[in-house]
Amino acid sequence: MKSFLKSAVVSILTFEAKLLLKRAKPRIIAVTGSVGKTSTKDAIFHVIRKKVPTRKSEKSYNSEIGVPLSILGLANAWQNPFSWLKNIVDGMILALFPGNYPEVLVLEAGVDRPGDMKSLTEWLKPDVVVLTCLPSVPVHVEHFSSPEEVVREKLILVESLKADGVLIYNHDDEKARQAAKSIPQKSIGYARYSPSDFTAEADGVVYANSTPVGTRFFITHKDQRAEFTINGTVGAQSTEHFAAAAAVASVFDISLDECAEGAGTFTPPPGRMRLIPGIKDTMIIDDTYNSSPIALESALVTLSELRGFSRKVAVLGDMLELGRHSVSAHEAAGNQAAKTADILITVGIRARGIAEAALNSGMSEKNILQYEDSVTAGRELQNLIQPGDVILIKGSQGIRMERAVADIMAQPELAEEQLVRQSAVWQSIS
Repeated sequence: MKSFLKSAVVSILTFEAKLLLKRAKPRIIAVTGSVGKTSTKDAIFHVIRKKVPTRKSEKSYNSEIGVPLSILGLANAWQNPFSWLKNIVDGMILALFPGNYPEVLVLEAGVDRPGDMKSLTEWLKPDVVVLTCLPSVPVHVEHFSSPEEVVREKLILVESLKADGVLIYNHDDEKARQAAKSIPQKSIGYARYSPSDFTAEADGVVYANSTPVGTRFFITHKDQRAEFTINGTVGAQSTEHFAAAAAVASVFDISLDECAEGAGTFTPPPGRMRLIPGIKDTMIIDDTYNSSPIALESALVTLSELRGFSRKVAVLGDMLELGRHSVSAHEAAGNQAAKTADILITVGIRARGIAEAALNSGMSEKNILQYEDSVTAGRELQNLIQPGDVILIKGSQGIRMERAVADIMAQPELAEEQLVRQSAVWQSIS
């Protein structure tokens, strides 16, 4: 019965979203890939919103229910049937009377299982598709027969691009480059490591009084070059997000300088390499939204590049939904952590493979600690960390690593504002 009701709600809201799109006719920017969808979506929104009336999907609404909710501008009602009924009524009113609807929608398009993208693209035809990254071991691979099947599912969005549409693709990613070559529509590349239409370069950490406060980099396009500063986050991921955003902005005749100005107002989403002051004069790198092999590798590289700290602590939870790739992915993370961190703390059964690999790679056993859950790890962290430490905390959504962050942040009263999964519904989930 519950499954039937969910299917009915999805069908009704999808019908309303289709009707609204038909009546309001907004231009649709759809972002897909296995890494960085939400931050790329947010970056795009920040660089185009002043020039074009724009709405973005909230949080990470990218599923069969999330996309219609984003189009309709409605909130997730979770388990409240009365709120879902209200959503249905409000959605129909909006679909019939769109009023001053935005000219542009920036949406995420994700996949959890085979057929997800095909179902979405049966009714959603984007004007711009942004293809972020298609790594060899993507998240959600356990529900597919192979990583290649995940890639094929995501590329259905590219195939759904309107005839006069534009593909924005990650030129550093081989699969994305091949996708760009396979379509007749216009394509624009962005990159960090290779020359492309929009290339990010010379990125580095911004320090204030020896404390990291953000990331600075440059983006070049033809004979133009602009400096971008993103506050409150560290890591190379910002360069890619805003290079993609600048490429999208060019479709709307927005200059690099205007993009850089928009970037100055950007606040990184919670749980995405966000800098948070910790207790005992420490610094937390909160990357707890989710985890995958390529994202964890990037986070550990960033940890290794930071200077001015007495110790580097990596607190790493399970990476979920990797299927048969789980063992090798956790081992690779452990090998890298042994070269990067002074202290390694693992959380969860799968993350034991990180600890074992780190030990085998030469990390001292006394510097490796293992816990079953994030709550216990957070409590132990309170005693373990020392002044001058920098602490990277990362894990898959199901491991709830944000709870460990909450235990050691200097201002826990800001948890609801700064951390992921702080709603009453999430807090009720054990």
